Amino acid sequence: MAGAPKLGFSSFSAPAKGVLVVFTDAGLGFGPATKKLLAPTGDLVSRAAEADGFKGKNGNTLDLIAPQGLKVSRLIVIGTGKASELKAEDFVKLGGTAFGRIPKSADEVTLIGELPGGPMTAEQVADVALGSLMRAYSFDRYKTKRKDDDGAPKQRKLTIGTDDADKARKIWSHREAVADGVVIARDLVNEPSNVLYPEEFARRAATLKKVGVDVEILDEKALTKLKMNALLGVGQGSERESRVVIMRWNGGKKGEKPLAFIGKGVCFDTGGISIKPAAGMEDMKGDMAGAACVVGLMHALAARKAKVNVVGAIGLVENMPDGNAQRPGDIVTSMSGQTIEIINTDAEGRLVLADVLWYVAKTYKPEFMVDLATLTGAIIVSLGTEYAGLFSNNDKLAERLVEAGQYTGERVWRMPLGPEYDKQIDSKFADMKNTGGRMGGSITAAQFLQRFVDKTPWAHLDIAGTGMGSPQTDINKSWGSGFGVRLLDRLVADNYEK
Repeated sequence: MAGAPKLGFSSFSAPAKGVLVVFTDAGLGFGPATKKLLAPTGDLVSRAAEADGFKGKNGNTLDLIAPQGLKVSRLIVIGTGKASELKAEDFVKLGGTAFGRIPKSADEVTLIGELPGGPMTAEQVADVALGSLMRAYSFDRYKTKRKDDDGAPKQRKLTIGTDDADKARKIWSHREAVADGVVIARDLVNEPSNVLYPEEFARRAATLKKVGVDVEILDEKALTKLKMNALLGVGQGSERESRVVIMRWNGGKKGEKPLAFIGKGVCFDTGGISIKPAAGMEDMKGDMAGAACVVGLMHALAARKAKVNVVGAIGLVENMPDGNAQRPGDIVTSMSGQTIEIINTDAEGRLVLADVLWYVAKTYKPEFMVDLATLTGAIIVSLGTEYAGLFSNNDKLAERLVEAGQYTGERVWRMPLGPEYDKQIDSKFADMKNTGGRMGGSITAAQFLQRFVDKTPWAHLDIAGTGMGSPQTDINKSWGSGFGVRLLDRLVADNYEK
């Protein structure tokens, strides 16, 4: 990971150099180990807090340079607010906040994993470490001019003090796999589309073989044989060939039904013949954030040896407007045999997902399917960039996704589905049309997808507002957020591993 520190865990001890980070609450109290470490400073912290108006509110910081009585060059005090009210996602945020306050020139950082009430649990320490690594991420591989005099070390070292380093390391092995999965997803979303086109995306997905994932790449000849005409129709205007990648992790019992995750992978979306406005079109390199999440998730599950069988499937295309491009008014026959009238070639992601959903449902007969897609601008109008839209035909699956989102902070909001919306996508000339117009646009898109899942329990996550151009937070300063990797890993870990 670009900018990631070398991470370690140790017992509570006073560092001899570098930056020391400690936590306090709204009462400006400290835990016993922290008090012992800060004893040589006397009342320095309380005087500095009074002078700066620091009250220990959650996320607020107090920065002391060359603190008297300590050997470190800097002491950073992070507020937690009411420590007793902290939730799991808050510890991840605290790790991000802490790392964000560390100066670029710092080569060694010691973070004390203790709250005023006592030591953090090993799981909380691991969450702080996760937040730190998420905040450290940067995507700068195409910047050729770098400042040689910014004083930044080539490698930072981050040590987290804890009263149970061995347990923290064990839990961290899980968190690290997830962190790496998020990084994979972020890298894929941030890549420009001249570098990351369908064939290259498929090649990168195939590198998951290194962690034990079985990978099968279906080329256009195979897709034609499978009659995936809805997907192929989207890509027919591009010089780049379309691909479908099937990834399988077999960590559960033999013969046990797999879980299935499906991602939209439109590597660039011009809108096709229904071309988009020029302003902001460069963002359409991220129209494959759903597929990126699935690749990152498959890495996370395999790397932590998840005890479950999982299928990950991604449909990879480019939507371009050449002389062979699909036209409004065309009718295509999907792999399911259902016919689709193309009203708007910019409603292309649902066509890609339609064939992949059907293929996965019929081939693998999974316990459930979850698809992710930057599918509609309408979901951003509805939910902004704080929640992903959740649509589902199964209440239990929907409830578990909501719970996983609350735990990780990757929140989802359930939206309605119903036969009333089907009227908007009924066609005069085919079984359906690919858009129902502006009214309820994200709902009719999900209603369209539901026609291709048969009776399989299914959930659709519209991540148009959270997957790219994502909000800047304490743990994400990247354009591509990697949204969904932590959410779905938590869904699997809490409900489906035995």
